[in-house]
Amino acid sequence: MKPLILYTNPNSRGRIVRWMLEELGVPYDVQVMEYGSSIKSPDYLQINPMGKVPAIKHGEMVVTECAAICAYLADQFSDKGLAPAPGGAARGAYYRWLFFAAGPLEMAMSAKSCGWRIDDDNVQSIGCGYLDDVLNTLEQAIQQSPYLCGEQFTAADLYVGSHLGWGMMFKSIEERPVFKDYVQRLYSREAAIRANQLDDELQKQQAMA
Repeated sequence: MKPLILYTNPNSRGRIVRWMLEELGVPYDVQVMEYGSSIKSPDYLQINPMGKVPAIKHGEMVVTECAAICAYLADQFSDKGLAPAPGGAARGAYYRWLFFAAGPLEMAMSAKSCGWRIDDDNVQSIGCGYLDDVLNTLEQAIQQSPYLCGEQFTAADLYVGSHLGWGMMFKSIEERPVFKDYVQRLYSREAAIRANQLDDELQKQQAMA
């Protein structure tokens, strides 16, 4: 099996990839990158020239960006069932919501958090459109079935659920009942609990250092 390394920091989106890896149940090593020091080191910039986390190295393959990492891992370990089989309708929904979260949802959340102006004068040129349209669209999708691809939990749920959980925590997303129920269902998974425990312990170690 090719070695798998997660480059992360517990105060980052690396938590999403940690959860993904715990869902897969495959062995991996963790390289903790510190803000202001090792994350901008020449060695790490060879991994991710952006100097950001998370990133993974799987053998000689380097992948950055959370959605891309989740999609890559789901395909590399397809026997774990975290992506629908290629060719079916569920595969289309999987791609749709995985990248909906990476695009419109994250952009709309950032706009809300940073107080960026989105109004009738500029909305046509803003990729995410209005935040309410983004949230209404996602709410409709979540209401239809237990998971975004029907009865199957996938990496799309993991990724979307992470964004919704953070967004509600930091008040960039309103706490709609549908969102709360969905996130609670996802966060109660054994792999999610285990991943949070591992990153919470890393946070404690950093605070004591």
